[in-house]
Amino acid sequence: MPETASKPSDAFPFHQEVVWTPDPEVVADSNLRAFMDAHDISNLNALRRRAADDVGWFWDAVLHDLDIEFYEDYDQVVDLSDGIQHPTWCVGGRMNIVHNLLDKWQDTPVEDRTALRWEGEDGTTNTYTYGELHRRVCRCANALRARGLGAGDRIGLYMPMTPEIVVAFLAIAKIGGVLLPLFSGYGVGALVTRLQGANARALFTADGFARRERPIHMKETADEAVAQCPSVEHVIVRRHLGRDNPPMTTGRDVFWDDFVSGHDTEARTARTGAEDVVMIIYTSGTTGPPKGTVHTHCGFPIKGAQDMYHPMDLKPGETMYWMSDMGWMMGPWLVFGTLTVGATMVLYDGAPDHPDPGRLWRMVDDHDVTHLGVSPTLIRALKTHGDAPVEAADRSSLRAIGSTGSPWDPESWTWCFNTVLDGEKPILNYSGGTEISGGILCGNFLEPLKPAAFSGPVPGMDADVVDADGTPVREEVGELVLRTPWIGMTRGFWNGDDRYLDAYWNQLPDTWVHGDFAAIDADGLWYILGRSDDTINVAGKRLGPAEIEALLNAHEAVAESAAIGVPHEVKGQEVVAFVVLEPDYDEQDALREALLQVVVDEMGKPLKPREILFTEALPKTRNAKVMRRLIRSAYLGEDLGDTSSLEDPSTVEAIKNAR
Repeated sequence: MPETASKPSDAFPFHQEVVWTPDPEVVADSNLRAFMDAHDISNLNALRRRAADDVGWFWDAVLHDLDIEFYEDYDQVVDLSDGIQHPTWCVGGRMNIVHNLLDKWQDTPVEDRTALRWEGEDGTTNTYTYGELHRRVCRCANALRARGLGAGDRIGLYMPMTPEIVVAFLAIAKIGGVLLPLFSGYGVGALVTRLQGANARALFTADGFARRERPIHMKETADEAVAQCPSVEHVIVRRHLGRDNPPMTTGRDVFWDDFVSGHDTEARTARTGAEDVVMIIYTSGTTGPPKGTVHTHCGFPIKGAQDMYHPMDLKPGETMYWMSDMGWMMGPWLVFGTLTVGATMVLYDGAPDHPDPGRLWRMVDDHDVTHLGVSPTLIRALKTHGDAPVEAADRSSLRAIGSTGSPWDPESWTWCFNTVLDGEKPILNYSGGTEISGGILCGNFLEPLKPAAFSGPVPGMDADVVDADGTPVREEVGELVLRTPWIGMTRGFWNGDDRYLDAYWNQLPDTWVHGDFAAIDADGLWYILGRSDDTINVAGKRLGPAEIEALLNAHEAVAESAAIGVPHEVKGQEVVAFVVLEPDYDEQDALREALLQVVVDEMGKPLKPREILFTEALPKTRNAKVMRRLIRSAYLGEDLGDTSSLEDPSTVEAIKNAR
């Protein structure tokens, strides 16, 4: 296995006590209990074992449990003839996920059920039923087809979280196009990398959005990016801010209202193959450019819906609000999952603590939220305001809090459990990734919980914790791995199969190594303890150091650089970058500020480094690999661990001096 960061064993809460035990009536009424009863399975561990032993049986059973409809049924649920690294799912089947999200609900009682509830930062709200959302999606799909867009075309979504982004999202999938979700806070460089990488033909964007009443213009950023992406022929602009004269390019750009005007509210759904690509969503790794994870109609949507329906126990008619952006996987996950189940999603376009720290909890009441998804980062921030903003809200609609994005600290977990959930309802800790299509581990309504813990693997995820040789370990920290494939597994990286294999499969034989440190305690509860690779996680937004380094290295003054993630009490991590200058340049504050601005301009302000430090050299191995683990340890004043592979040990002193 490759070199990894020092294991955070001191942070692992091995000896916590159980603080929540499921109510027998809730267990009996759960979706998972009904699923197990239907297949004569006595308990959750027995289900996990059977799912691992018979992958095909399990995912066939899930497809039926979710009532996934096919135009043409599959011949077999999974074909592993090319190895577990490259499974083919729903072989021979034809289905379009939008049929299962919208079409099949028409002319049923679900048509009149609320599909989407939206709230803006200024308090404006909007609500769409399944029928209304279907009609709007059909109109948008017809508009896309009128512009010559169709099967296989990659179409970017660079918009705030408004109802229109969901309409566009579903319309793209409906016509057989390929979704390309993009974080609304990205700068020009990040957009260019992804639009060029996917060879996108069109882009949905907006004139801008407001945060804390401050306008943020998106169209100008989109224009700069599209100028470098000749494949983009169409730009559809939603007037969300209501600006009088946002920049528009004649012949390429069209306002949303003009785009959809006059089109019919009925549209055919493309009869795609089950394994046709529905989405390319980029995630960052430790080396090279961002990775475009490839997902299909029978992949990501099914896994996301199963996670909601089984461990999270979301029922038809219930309401989920998971705070996210469409550019991070939890955005698409929210859309695919809620509509598959027949539930309601909530979108919010605004800061969760504006105009005051009680905003989030009032939204729970106003929208009857049953499942609220947050990040530990947000809870740490809201906790500083005390209990009063939480207690001012009723919160009785909540059945559970979900959390993802970064590891919990037990203190914040306990505050959320006792203050928000009154110590009576579970925190569904959830960890997986974009390449997973959801969770590897998740809390559930059937098993006890300890602070910061996961109940265990999601059924269908054959997870384990192993040492460097691949041997299972318990009550100590190891690598989180998966031993069998699952239906939501990325089909690879867009134009990058070798990178896909190197990222996950080439470290241990026939084993997916996820890149997380994990542990299992004596009672069988699981914990995630941070990344074992160099991926940086800023408030739930994962980025690779290579993205930051490429921007810095492009500056004429920079010879080389290294970016690391360092702890932050609210965000989880922040970026710190070390820069080696070219001989003709001196260390100056003006240069440091210029380099910071380069990152902000290209990656967006949310990913701005904490600081940029000048150093004489970077620690490297004898084969010239930058040792980010040692850089991070030196910066934080931690034990350096094994330094035997260093080419020049004095370079560590250079990092300490820069600090």
